[in-house]
Amino acid sequence: MNFSGLFKLCLMALLVAFAGNGAFADSLKEGKGTFRFKNGDGPEIRVFYYKAKDLPDNSPIMFVMHGVNRDADRYLAEWRRLAREYGFLLICPEFSENAFPGARGYNLGNVFDTDGNMNPEELWSYSYIEGIFDDVKKRTGYRNRGYYMYGHSAGSQFVHRMIFFQPQARFIKAVSANAGWYTLPLPDIDFPYGLNNTPVSRRDLMRALNQPLVVLLGTKDNDPNHRHLRRAPEAMRQGDHRFERGHTFYFMGEKQARHLSVNFGWEIKHVPGVAHHNRYMAAAAVEELFGNK
Repeated sequence: MNFSGLFKLCLMALLVAFAGNGAFADSLKEGKGTFRFKNGDGPEIRVFYYKAKDLPDNSPIMFVMHGVNRDADRYLAEWRRLAREYGFLLICPEFSENAFPGARGYNLGNVFDTDGNMNPEELWSYSYIEGIFDDVKKRTGYRNRGYYMYGHSAGSQFVHRMIFFQPQARFIKAVSANAGWYTLPLPDIDFPYGLNNTPVSRRDLMRALNQPLVVLLGTKDNDPNHRHLRRAPEAMRQGDHRFERGHTFYFMGEKQARHLSVNFGWEIKHVPGVAHHNRYMAAAAVEELFGNK
């Protein structure tokens, strides 16, 4: 090998080494944008993001989960002002209906296929979050050890179930806002209303009950006839509307934590006068996560 070839080889090795340390990371541009992410052999998804101007390195990373309409772009728009004011990098993954069909595919995690057989973990929608977090760190050079999470409605269902199915997830604090119904932390009730017949172990449950989760409820989200409210008998046993069901979920968790002798990390908070509206719940959620501006 001549000197020129050797020099090029050394230069390439040096660039690879610096890239691995984040020095040449594929930085996300300021403003709003999208990138693609694929988790193993799972379907590729689109990820919306917003990075405020002059956002410091290692600012908090905030995941916001969309609702049943799979409208991550709308959630990004409703959260952009908060991202600027509170100084966090906003990440909104889009789990499309084609890639993750129905409630089974998205808010129930795609844990099971249509025949009731368990999917490989890399196909779970819950598994994507950890991978996106690592991908964002590579793209930005950030060194954050954890992230924050928020979900409203179907996104809230996603968040509260993820803590059971991804017990090693690195979130710092999560907010589950106005879920329509819940997977209760009870191993003797069949999934999806409980944890029976799932891979969630006793140890996973104990870890989930210890996680910093805020159950955030609008006091006016109490319409028993809301068009998206599930009315299956198992859901109705949780309460007549979302406000009641949120309390059932929280108190079942508190009871289970006492039974298992584990420190209970959940909180329940009310947003006075707010019904089923992400925009108003978001304003309360950021204060729970980051305090005052």
